[in-house]
Amino acid sequence: MSTPSPAHHGWPDQLAVGAVRFARPTARFDAVRAFYVDDLGLPVLAEWRDHSGYDGLVLGLPGTPDPSVHMELTQHGAPPRIPAPHPENQLVLYLENQAAHDRATAHLTSRGHRPVTAANPYWPTRGATVSTDPDGWQLVLAPWVFGRDPVPDARR
Repeated sequence: MSTPSPAHHGWPDQLAVGAVRFARPTARFDAVRAFYVDDLGLPVLAEWRDHSGYDGLVLGLPGTPDPSVHMELTQHGAPPRIPAPHPENQLVLYLENQAAHDRATAHLTSRGHRPVTAANPYWPTRGATVSTDPDGWQLVLAPWVFGRDPVPDARR
């Protein structure tokens, strides 16, 4: 697989985007909140309970003064229903280097979260670790920054 060289393109004129939010539902709001906030350490940008029947949480990237990329988690319904997790539904965090990857992985392990086998061999052959959140959705911790660092060679 080849990786194109990074190109820094602006948004098209007809699509003047100022921020991007990825959203997904959860059926385990409190446990998922604890995973991403307490265990992983993502900052809470906004949170609400029972707003028109929805509980919600918006998470940002630490150190970003004007959060332009964030993730929203919502819970709705009694009981809440969500799609079954799929191994290609992933939150991928590209970490600064191998040491940052090792610290993050050790921290999650110390909090009781064990790595799982990745369905796609791309991740483990390049040194990434895959875990799951309480809903079973995957978190990938990669030891390089996509678009900035060379993708590590496949480990055999």
